[in-house]
Amino acid sequence: MESNPTSPTTIPIFSNFTSPFEGSSKKSESSSSTRKPLSLWPGMYHSPVTSTLWETRSKIFERLLDPPLDAPPQSELLTRKPSQSRMTILYNFSSDYTLREQYRDPWNEVRIGKLLEDLDALAGTISVKHCSDDDSTTRPLYLVTASVDKMVLKKSIFVDIDLSISGAVIWVGRSSIEIQLDVTQPTSAEDTDSVALTANFIFVARDYKTGKAAPVNRLVPETEQEKLLYEAAEVRSKLRKNKLNGDKRVIENGEVNKFKALLAEGRIFCDMPALADRDCILLRDTRLENSLICQPQQRNIHGRIFGGFLMLRAFELAFSTAYVFAGVMPSFMEVDHVDFLKPVDVGDFLRFKSCVLYTEFQDSDRPLIHVEVVAHVTRPELRSSEVSNRFYFTFTVRPEAKAMMNNGHRIRKVVPATEEEAHIIAERMDADLL
Repeated sequence: MESNPTSPTTIPIFSNFTSPFEGSSKKSESSSSTRKPLSLWPGMYHSPVTSTLWETRSKIFERLLDPPLDAPPQSELLTRKPSQSRMTILYNFSSDYTLREQYRDPWNEVRIGKLLEDLDALAGTISVKHCSDDDSTTRPLYLVTASVDKMVLKKSIFVDIDLSISGAVIWVGRSSIEIQLDVTQPTSAEDTDSVALTANFIFVARDYKTGKAAPVNRLVPETEQEKLLYEAAEVRSKLRKNKLNGDKRVIENGEVNKFKALLAEGRIFCDMPALADRDCILLRDTRLENSLICQPQQRNIHGRIFGGFLMLRAFELAFSTAYVFAGVMPSFMEVDHVDFLKPVDVGDFLRFKSCVLYTEFQDSDRPLIHVEVVAHVTRPELRSSEVSNRFYFTFTVRPEAKAMMNNGHRIRKVVPATEEEAHIIAERMDADLL
């Protein structure tokens, strides 16, 4: 199926328990002797959404698989409307049992980690759709996930009710693009607010040949809602730039009293552990870690490791960290921020390290647990380790766990043992207030 890039697209999602392309492989081969069978494309195993999106945009993605590096770059930027990049995917959970089983978590809800994969895949497809110049003689752009600005879960997402994700480009800079996605699931005919989750992804464009930042097509919002979204995204962009430019100042002139108070509590644990507050715990004692070798099946269309896969692994480690810390089943609330600092390649030794940064107790029924996950690319041959990604998640506890907590169980306050840990906690607290 090939859609017009200038018109909205709605795509039904089906189970990929067996390859959805097996029946069409002969047709594909007959139509193009050089086309690679879609079932052999990178990243196809991730989810039914990834498979379907790549099939839907097959002509564009085929050019990205083997980009013509000697072709000239796009000569003239186009002006596009948000509606021209809009795409919607539909999950037929109510009728597709196998699809349901692929997304089910232990509480009969949608597995959030797999949904993160799908959100990244859809945002990437939307960015490609916006940046395409529909000219097969030019060199396509290389688009990468730079960050997830915010992702908020507004209500539980059930696996036995049909679900849709809709998104479009809402803002562009010179070489950056912001895509907003809404996950909707009406639970009844009277459900007036069916938005269950919102997410904002930032992508950046690079020239395939030079690797340098490349300009992207312009965006002209039309409706009042589109104009409001554009203005809000413009404000967020300025805040991100100010934060980058002001990091050193914040560290030097930050909230000294908060920093000292955090560190003082931690030093009691280190120097006088018998006198330490039993309702506190050192940050280092909340840590978990896992590791893996990145495999070819986890790569995206550019040959790097798929950003959605990294988010899935980070989320599930964060969930485990919150679970073992709280002692009761956690409930996901937000992805506070994700930075994609360096690309991850096939064959890399990737280590995920997590910890609980801090907790909040303003609402006794819904204490907040803020978890950081840092991904490191480790190269033993070079004796080096670099941070590739930083993820920040917020959890609370499930309603059914409240009774356990009321029976004497308490979630502890996290305190630092070192100045570095105190700085990280203080900076993250300030960032979450923005």
